[in-house]
Amino acid sequence: MTEGIVNILKPPGMTSSDAVADVRHIFKIKRVGHTGTLDPGAAGVLPICIGRATRLFDILVDKQKEYIAEVTFGAATDTQDAYGRIVETDARIISKDELAAVLPCFIGQIEQTAPMYSAVSIDGKRLYQLAREGADAVEIKRSATIDNIELMAQSGENRYLLRIVCSRGTYVRTLCADIGKRLGTCAYMSFLLRTRSGEFTIGSTYSIAELRQMKEKGRLGDAVISIEDSLNGLIDKLSLTGLDEKQARLIRNGAEIFPRELKGRDDSRIVMLYADGEFLGIGQTGEGGSVHIKINLTEAGA
Repeated sequence: MTEGIVNILKPPGMTSSDAVADVRHIFKIKRVGHTGTLDPGAAGVLPICIGRATRLFDILVDKQKEYIAEVTFGAATDTQDAYGRIVETDARIISKDELAAVLPCFIGQIEQTAPMYSAVSIDGKRLYQLAREGADAVEIKRSATIDNIELMAQSGENRYLLRIVCSRGTYVRTLCADIGKRLGTCAYMSFLLRTRSGEFTIGSTYSIAELRQMKEKGRLGDAVISIEDSLNGLIDKLSLTGLDEKQARLIRNGAEIFPRELKGRDDSRIVMLYADGEFLGIGQTGEGGSVHIKINLTEAGA
């Protein structure tokens, strides 16, 4: 069975769920899921997990993201992006120097108000459902971390391209709107391209059309990054050697063991777990030098 990660290039207009459905159809595999929603109007990197790789969601989703966003000043929309209804305008022109001066204010941990047109739930309903029903705005505060904002270029009158490196859960369109407020005007996000999600970059993506062509040529497997390779560089490796028969059986069955490699250790960490050269899956170390399989990725754990 083909399984691993496929790094999809999602075009504007396609939902993340649409991309999952297309990959499921192309690979003829039921267990498929993405590692974090990309807004329908946005484009770029969308890693999709196939088969047992879907168990890696919690590890892959919480990684740093990188975007190129266009912020347009002089208007605000109800969705904070180019697909919404204009609700405010302002004739003021923002200069490149003015914008550059305020960007450092947004670096670090910030607090955002989740946009009404978002998938955040309240009382069992998504905010975008409430917005479409005409409900009053609901303020839900979310923390995010902005590692860097770089002013790349001016793309038009009152339009600028920004490169943003940030944490999972950052609303880039809200960031653009907040930058406008900081400058005493209004703004919205007119374009968004995700160039990186964790270790997955735009240079290694495949479009849905390319996957279909690869399938016709019998080369579909070339687009799949193995589970093991997708974790390299994300978490440490722990290689157990010289296990006796009982230890080998216990660790493969998910039980806790105390290997010699962890003697004297008392830390809790997530690791890529190997036993005598065989990749077992995701391990969890613990008190007294213990370790057990947290996510079993062996054939027996399928």
